[in-house]
Amino acid sequence: MEHGENFGVALAALFLLGIAAQWIGSWLRLPSILFLLAFGIIAGPVTHFLNPDAMLGDVLFPAVSLAVAVILFEGSLNLRFRELREIGGALTSLLTIGVVITWVTATFLAHFVLGFGWLKALLLGAILVVTGPTVIGPLLRQIRPIGRVGSIARWEGIVIDPIGAVLAVLVFEAGAGARDTWLADGSMSAFSDALISASLGLMKTVIAGGGIGAVAALVLGTLLRRHALPDHLQNPITLMFVIAAFTASNLVQHESGLVAVTVMGVILANFPGIDIEHILEFKENLSVLLISGLFILLSARLNLDAFNSLGWRGAVFLAGVILIVRPLSVWLSTYSSSLTWQEKVFLSWFAPRGIVAAAVSSVFALRMGDDGTGLVPATFLVIIGTVCVYGFTAFALARKLGLAVENPQGVLIAGAHAGVRAIAHALQNAGFQVLLVDLNHWNIQTARMEGLPTSEGNILSERLLENLNLGGIGRFLAMTPNDEVNSLAALNLRGLFGRAEVFQLFPRRRSERQEAASQSVRARFLFGEDITNQRLNERFEHGSTVKTTKLTEEFDYEAFQQRYAGTAILLFVIGEGGQLRVVTTDEKLSPKPGQTVIAIVDPVESLKPEDVGEPSAASDDT
Repeated sequence: MEHGENFGVALAALFLLGIAAQWIGSWLRLPSILFLLAFGIIAGPVTHFLNPDAMLGDVLFPAVSLAVAVILFEGSLNLRFRELREIGGALTSLLTIGVVITWVTATFLAHFVLGFGWLKALLLGAILVVTGPTVIGPLLRQIRPIGRVGSIARWEGIVIDPIGAVLAVLVFEAGAGARDTWLADGSMSAFSDALISASLGLMKTVIAGGGIGAVAALVLGTLLRRHALPDHLQNPITLMFVIAAFTASNLVQHESGLVAVTVMGVILANFPGIDIEHILEFKENLSVLLISGLFILLSARLNLDAFNSLGWRGAVFLAGVILIVRPLSVWLSTYSSSLTWQEKVFLSWFAPRGIVAAAVSSVFALRMGDDGTGLVPATFLVIIGTVCVYGFTAFALARKLGLAVENPQGVLIAGAHAGVRAIAHALQNAGFQVLLVDLNHWNIQTARMEGLPTSEGNILSERLLENLNLGGIGRFLAMTPNDEVNSLAALNLRGLFGRAEVFQLFPRRRSERQEAASQSVRARFLFGEDITNQRLNERFEHGSTVKTTKLTEEFDYEAFQQRYAGTAILLFVIGEGGQLRVVTTDEKLSPKPGQTVIAIVDPVESLKPEDVGEPSAASDDT
């Protein structure tokens, strides 16, 4: 599309293609970045429908930089300091020693395999230090790894992005005068001057970016905690702070803005006494739009002939990045850490690149002019290659390593009120992993004090789901007091757990029109007809408890029901092999001797004496 020709149509097409790619990726459960890149290439170099440089002109790359800043801020809002207790040592090693190893090895590969000059090779090595948090989140949600590797990958993906971007800036600026003569002409003075310049630049970047980001976070956090901002203005004011911090930091020290927004996001995420859930949801939606638009724009600028010019060297370089650079970085940097060899192997095979690498390479290729030839195609080759390789193999590898379970038995529960906590305790005591999600702060705090794993947030939030540790979790129970939330959450999580493992409480009785409208969005009903949230609450309010009982030949399920005068509500049946089966309206279970039942029962003393069966001391175990 030529310059000045229907900008509105081009902009509409940009977002239409971007959201369509996201939708297709979600539907097929494949990384959406693959479809974004494909749509961008088709719209750009193939059909010439989109011409980003003509559309935006000189505004293109400032807009790209600002969008990347918002994306990094949104990602850093998900980082919690409490996760660092288990992963701090390994993460620090990856972000320091690992960065240097990745940079050096990728630089040598670029020079000796791709034939890049030293400055361009050093620049590409710095760019490839980053990983892709926008790719890592969805992949982790599908893999659901057990233990620490998920948290490490998330933290690394966010924090390493500004490190890589700043490193690229320092390399470019330090080498702008010397160019390839650093190592070519043996001039130690040129090398030492460049080293001193880079060191000073790094110090200024950390001080300026970290300081401005921290101040912005403290001011905004204080305003939020004191309720000084109207609710309807909190999201736009937060965005204003992000843009202001990014711009101010860049004015003080060139290209330090990404450090500022990352520091700002991490501090806000851990700021005491504030609720940022609504800000997270807004930034999540904004990030989806920005990521979609950026990938379409940047891939539409690609020169396909430049890809062809890489030839076999490109394939060898990609293989080296995957098989040499990343494994060396992980194993050498975490040598003395507490990570198991399985965790190290998984992290060695999990470093997809994403939007930050694409944006940074595009910016520097433009600034280098003809000297930057090959930088963008090499970067996009690594992006496409790593997303494909890791996206299609990481889950199988995690299973082989014992870091992901093929048939996980754990339970994710929406809701954390008293009755749900009682049920969760029974499951946890029976050896099953549980995780409670609730928006109610008091419910979450109470559950935590009772020793239950929790996450405070909206179960309908895509951002929350991407950051939950779902290792060992294989099914979902929607048990909030809100029937509509239960139905929507069940619909949202079908793609993750499968229809057979998504359940919700039986809704309150409604009109025939409401019932018909909800048919397509509800899941399997829990525990039996008319077992609503209200009925469960009434039982617990009248003294009912959740009891776990091992059935025997002498004390079978019929005897169990007789003992509680037929009032017990059967919730779960645990098979002899440890398989958890959920009682539903569409599947009536008949527990057998040797199996264990979890049920809601009334206190025996509250039942009429003539209704109570003879107890069996050897069978009713808890």
